[in-house]
Formats: sequence, structure tokens, C-alpha cells
Amino acid sequence: MERVFNQWEAALWLLVGLGFLIKCWRARPPLRRIFLILAAAFLAFGISDVVEARTGSWWDPPWLLVLKVACVSVMILALRRYYRLTAKR
Repeated sequence: MERVFNQWEAALWLLVGLGFLIKCWRARPPLRRIFLILAAAFLAFGISDVVEARTGSWWDPPWLLVLKVACVSVMILALRRYYRLTAKR
């Protein structure tokens, strides 16, 4: 059951990443870069969930935990930058 949940979760994050990638091409330059960064982070997070579904844990192998923490950190920083840019308008 846990494996199936991780596979569905991976599909969700991969779709979100593809959504940001599509949005990237329609956005103007300051936001385009942010959307590209978010697309990469969500796609990497989706891939990490595929690995998690195979290994059964999010902390083993250790690089998987590092990847997940890096993805979430990038997402937070990019969303923070997005809100700062859009608040000025």
C-alpha cells in the first residue's frame, strides 16, 4: 500500500513539475527563471519519490534524504522570491 501511495505521489509531483515547465515558457523573464527552478525542483522531488517507492524509505540511501531536503529548500526559496517579485507589482 505504501509503495502505491509513493507512486501516486511521484506522479503528482512530476505533473506539478511539468505544469511549472509549461508556465515557464509563457512567463516573462524575471518569473521565467523562478518557474524553471520550481519545475526542476518538483521533477527531482517526483523522481525521489519513485526511488522511495522502490527502497521503502525516504532516508535510505542517505543521498535520497539529501535530495529531498535540497528540493524542499529550493522550493521554499523560489516561492519566496516569486512572492517578493509579484508583491512589487
